Amino acid sequence: MAGHSKWANIKHRKGANDAKKAKYFGKLIREITAAVKQSGNDISANARLRLAIQNAKGANMPKENIDRAINKGSTADTADFTTIVYEGIAPHGAALIVECTTDNLNRTVANVRATFSKQGGSLEKHGAVSFLFDRKGVFTLNAEDIKDEEMLTLALIEAGAESIEHEPEEGYYHIISSVENFGNIQKELENLQLEPVSASLQYIPSTPVELDEEAFEKVMKLIEILEDNDDVQKVYHNIVSK
Repeated sequence: MAGHSKWANIKHRKGANDAKKAKYFGKLIREITAAVKQSGNDISANARLRLAIQNAKGANMPKENIDRAINKGSTADTADFTTIVYEGIAPHGAALIVECTTDNLNRTVANVRATFSKQGGSLEKHGAVSFLFDRKGVFTLNAEDIKDEEMLTLALIEAGAESIEHEPEEGYYHIISSVENFGNIQKELENLQLEPVSASLQYIPSTPVELDEEAFEKVMKLIEILEDNDDVQKVYHNIVSK
């Protein structure tokens, strides 16, 4: 089952350099710590922590790093974290959604607003662009782990998958589900003994904006600067290149 190309802006990228990998690990550690701080370190009772650890394992984070993040979140003097979503307009009318996990809201909103402004965009009110996106469950599987594509497809459709795409050049399968069926897909993948490279609820653009190469690169520069901010977990956009 294919034909769902709207996830393309958030697909997993291979070949990240060491600096980017370290930055990504830092964001995963922050998410684990925040999950523990919010709901405790019992994995069976903390869905957010379970998902964060799953994503860390999918990124090949060493077990000792995961354990340190859990211990840090269990420490009383660790700062409380808040998860917040910002919406903005990038140059050329592109829509961005910025997910953050922060221990200082004033710092985070000031930095995000300044980044938008310096790059020719603007931070907007809640609801300004989110209507241009659909909230979906997104799972990424390593293609090397798939032994029977037909069996996988049938099982995941039964569990509620809306779309399954194989990207041979990337080496991944991408599964899209509704928010309501996210847990069903998780359980079915566990039954199939498949551990995702990543699994999360994401914003999938429903109204793509096509940009020429120059405009596309300008928006991507804004996205890359936002992603370099330690408080920013993910950035979603609705742009495609001509």
